[in-house]
Amino acid sequence: MSKNKLTPPPIVPREKLDFDLDGNIPKYWLDNDPFKTRFFDAMSTLFPVGEKFFITCVRDYKDQITDPKMIEDIKDFTRQEAQHSMLHTRYNNRLKSHGIGVDAILEGQERRLFGIIRQHCSREFTLGITAASEHITAIMADCFVERPHIFNGADERMRALYVWHAMEEMEHKGVAYDVLVDIAKSSYLNRIGSMLLVTALFPYHVFRIMKHMLQADGFSSWQRTKIWAKGLWWLYKPGGIFMPMLGKYFSYLKPGFHPWQEPVVPSYEPWVRLLKETGDPVEAGNRLHADLTQGMAHA
Repeated sequence: MSKNKLTPPPIVPREKLDFDLDGNIPKYWLDNDPFKTRFFDAMSTLFPVGEKFFITCVRDYKDQITDPKMIEDIKDFTRQEAQHSMLHTRYNNRLKSHGIGVDAILEGQERRLFGIIRQHCSREFTLGITAASEHITAIMADCFVERPHIFNGADERMRALYVWHAMEEMEHKGVAYDVLVDIAKSSYLNRIGSMLLVTALFPYHVFRIMKHMLQADGFSSWQRTKIWAKGLWWLYKPGGIFMPMLGKYFSYLKPGFHPWQEPVVPSYEPWVRLLKETGDPVEAGNRLHADLTQGMAHA
């Protein structure tokens, strides 16, 4: 199915990490910018139910899997996703104090993913949604980590949270895809159709939640218009958040695609080493960010 597959790094569940998410994190923790902050905050509210959905869709096929390596990968994938869900839930609980309707957001997503999609779509298609989502989160993680200017002015705890999440997304980026192709024997049409659905629904729901957040923040209609205009340019301008990701996004559409045709980012190994040295994800994130920033300055 795929050519030139690389050897992936081990999937390492990292549990009991302390990001001090109960500390005095500023409301607009990313560059004191409402749009940038709420963009990441909106994604954070989607993670807990989304991670549960991904785990469920992969587990649909566990009884058909006999390969010990794949069984172990799924176990470690599940543990990583469960940690992501737990820590983003802890942060999301802070958002409630901002007047954000977190519970309603979670209930709506639960209804859409489990009450509608899981009820009306085939298991093959829902696994396709999972593999597509994992591809998008992995390339977004790649984008955020390797371009340190995106997190300039970020609270160190939140930056560390997203760097950790990003590194683990890259470690397990092939798990759902392997189950989709090797076990579910997905058709190309199923793989592409599920990706197109994710491509449409992911930004729609992120923007819908951001709209609620900015309203809850008390910005006037005119203020919100200016925030959206400036923020959408930040997302979609040449060299912005999304444009550099397009090549890797479209690679998913190739018939012979596999996630491990693309290696982990260069900063992966340094981050693993720094985390091992410090035992502190925030300190590891700070040192990695400083090293990446310095490297960009000398480039």
